[in-house]
Amino acid sequence: QVSGGDDEIQQLQKALLDYLDENTEIDASLVFSRKFYVAQWFRDTTMETEKAIKSQKDEDSAEGTHHAKDVETTGQIMHRAESRKKFLRSIIKTAPSQFSTLKMNSDTVDYEDACLIVRYLASMRPFAQSFDIYLTQ
Repeated sequence: QVSGGDDEIQQLQKALLDYLDENTEIDASLVFSRKFYVAQWFRDTTMETEKAIKSQKDEDSAEGTHHAKDVETTGQIMHRAESRKKFLRSIIKTAPSQFSTLKMNSDTVDYEDACLIVRYLASMRPFAQSFDIYLTQ
């Protein structure tokens, strides 16, 4: 279980990274999986930010005016993206041997929990969310 809020995804990501780090001695390919996930999440954060800002600019140009509320929303988007990137950078900068000292609740994450976390995080990706649309078309 994770506490609700904006950092729910980060807590799940951290739990998954903890699990991967714990089991690197068993399977060396998990080191590459860990690096892949961090890189993919960093890329996703960048892409989400760009899309959100572009959609707001498109709305502003269609209306012909610029609202203070939109500026605040853009600021919130940028703040959330920067906090996610800061989290991922801290993971990147931490050596795998040091990463084990930063573990939060990794002893409660087993293989089944890790699979569930991966499925949940994968369902949040744009392709998984639009899969029904692809099937319909």
